[in-house]
Amino acid sequence: MTDPATLLVTAAGLAAELAGPNPPTVIDARWRLGGPPGIDDYLAGHIPGAAYLDLSHDLSGEPGAGGRHPLPDAATVQAVMRAAGVRNGQGVVIYDDGDGLPAARAWWSLRYFGHDASVRVLDGGFLAWTAAGLDTSAGLDTPADGPGPAGDFTASPGHLPVLDAAGAEALGRDGLLLDVRTAERYRGEIEPVDPVAGHIPGAVNAPIAETANADGSYRSPAELRAYFGTLGADGSEEVGAYCGSGVTAARAVLALTLAGLPAALYVGSWSNWITDPARPVAKVDSR
Repeated sequence: MTDPATLLVTAAGLAAELAGPNPPTVIDARWRLGGPPGIDDYLAGHIPGAAYLDLSHDLSGEPGAGGRHPLPDAATVQAVMRAAGVRNGQGVVIYDDGDGLPAARAWWSLRYFGHDASVRVLDGGFLAWTAAGLDTSAGLDTPADGPGPAGDFTASPGHLPVLDAAGAEALGRDGLLLDVRTAERYRGEIEPVDPVAGHIPGAVNAPIAETANADGSYRSPAELRAYFGTLGADGSEEVGAYCGSGVTAARAVLALTLAGLPAALYVGSWSNWITDPARPVAKVDSR
């Protein structure tokens, strides 16, 4: 199992670090599928010094055959991270409203593109920060308002494992492919977002809610390892995760990492899988 302190930070812990001699860069990644825009929440109140990044515009490429939230290119990631004040060798903390989804996708993106210092998620998000009675700031902050100078992050892809459609299909057959959407979406009973319902053949349903406590914070590494173990993830075979468009599954990858179980992310996820009508669709649990 992985030490949570290397991946997560509490509100009190972050406040102490921000008051210390080597504070991390803080990124506000609040976002909701279908809106309203997270920037409105940021402008109303955020952690002092935090920069805002929008998942759809800053952390994703153009939607299309690659899915609803495909990876952006390295140049785009480098530019937006530098604008947010991300520096080589300096830690980064990312937060969202508390569900951990966009923050996990931002965490995964920085790791995938090779950030060379610690990248952590604020456990419980902005809700945990305000519940602790900590200060907030309104309006627009820039890196100059934060703990350090403008960023110099250099993005290079390939530092975390990814799956494409062929890899996901193979993993559904020969490894452990986790579909982290709700059971109803997995079974194809409902599909509120994508035009086709169902799941990738061989995938095992692992609803993301099972990784969280009631307040949205992550369950302990021991609890996560036990949960994923019930699904067959015991370290003996390759594991991958997907969802609708690679956002919720990023939280699953972080949860799996906490449990000491490395996992690949199918970034395009279901929204990419269904762009090819020749790809099979399952609606019953085949494992």
